[in-house]
Amino acid sequence: MSTSAAPDRPRTAPGWPELLVGLAVLALVAYGTAPLVLTPLGLEGVARGLALGALSGVAGIIAFLVALALRVRRPEAFGVRGTTVRWLLLGALGGLVALVVARIIGVITLLLGIQPENIQQPYTEAGSAGVWSVVLSLLFLALLTPLGEELLFRGVVTTVLLRYGAVVGVVGSAVVFALMHGINAVSFSALVVGLVAGELRRRSGSVWPGVVVHVVNNAVSQLIALLLAGLL
Repeated sequence: MSTSAAPDRPRTAPGWPELLVGLAVLALVAYGTAPLVLTPLGLEGVARGLALGALSGVAGIIAFLVALALRVRRPEAFGVRGTTVRWLLLGALGGLVALVVARIIGVITLLLGIQPENIQQPYTEAGSAGVWSVVLSLLFLALLTPLGEELLFRGVVTTVLLRYGAVVGVVGSAVVFALMHGINAVSFSALVVGLVAGELRRRSGSVWPGVVVHVVNNAVSQLIALLLAGLL
């Protein structure tokens, strides 16, 4: 009888190691880079807003790639797979719905006398230097950020938590997503976007409808912010 150890079976699905490592890398890159790199550079105004916008997307992509390389190493196991036009259109509709619902919640909190901290000012300033800054702010905040955050939060976090059921997978990942934004005015929007994107991830099996949700929400939000600030 052979005494050699049986070869390890390859991992077929991401688990808690991918989730925890992904979130840790995100926190390290997103929250560690600003004070260590951006602050010493003395970036202010438009430059700082654009740098923060780019960083939020890059941090998510790096965190996802680290989680992907950890054990499974198959993008499709994280929902990075093709989908249909129907799901993408539902994602666009979901992004608009999420935007409206988040704004209604924001109005209700203001009527209740609750005024969460607004951390979006640097992103509004990112588009305050003319057409080129508006284009770059939309590129970073409405494309790069949704891509990075959806790859990590829906690709890794939702995928792992869905093994415990739809409620834990969708609601749990949305709460984690909101908490990673801190307790502020953005938390409401992040929670709603997370719920919509997570449910589409669960039903479609792909992260791309959630990316569309996030793109539409962020793009319209940024344009509204620039309009209200008189920058468009």
